[in-house]
Amino acid sequence: MTYLKHSVLAAAIMLTATMTSMHQAHAQPCEQESFEEAKYVVCTLEPGKADLRLFWKNADGAPYRAFSSLAEAVRAEGRTLAFAVNAGMYRADFSPMGLYVENGRELNPANTTEAESSSGQVPNFYKKPNGVFFLRETGAGILPTDEFLKRRPKVRFATQSGPMLVIANELNPIFIVGSTDQTRRSGVGTCERGAVRFAISEDGVNFHDFARLFRDHLKCPDALFLDGGRGVGLYNPEMERNDRSWHGGYGPIFGLVE
Repeated sequence: MTYLKHSVLAAAIMLTATMTSMHQAHAQPCEQESFEEAKYVVCTLEPGKADLRLFWKNADGAPYRAFSSLAEAVRAEGRTLAFAVNAGMYRADFSPMGLYVENGRELNPANTTEAESSSGQVPNFYKKPNGVFFLRETGAGILPTDEFLKRRPKVRFATQSGPMLVIANELNPIFIVGSTDQTRRSGVGTCERGAVRFAISEDGVNFHDFARLFRDHLKCPDALFLDGGRGVGLYNPEMERNDRSWHGGYGPIFGLVE
């Protein structure tokens, strides 16, 4: 009778461990969060455990443009696209504005152009400093573009965007407290314990508040702006989200493959 009890107990423990393992394996990366009355979707990944990639063109050499097109391509390989977001600003032909590295190959060079505007409005990509998000075999990083080009780390994936939101735990000094320049925004941060966190605002926020979300709430010492306004988008079947870009499609795309 004692043996039977021990056997039942052991089986129950094994079942609990298996169910916990399955839950962790299929844990959803994205959650709804609020910070100072603004609503966000925050997606957290561990690069060493999560298969995070960058995508731009399909097998025919054409930009995917839509999250659903990428999801179909991943499905054809017997995998699942768990979530996706815009991976930075892009041109009218959906090509990246700056550096783009995919599977170790540089498909678009770094953009070090100095932008000038007679109206005083500098496009976001060119606001200083802009930066590069990159994935290596050992994890992820974000560096100002000049620093990245000096170091030239060996990377599997990289995308350039701007401006930097947080640099070495300091807010970008160009941001204005209480700015009325509010719109939906998306960004990515490298955070405590090596986690990568993506944030997509559901409400209009200014750059200063968006940067503080990463530094003060998400605990990311480095963070990079990806896009704003009509270019913000999220794909997450669990949240029934398959957003579209009102620019006619997306250029580079971050995707989590399972």
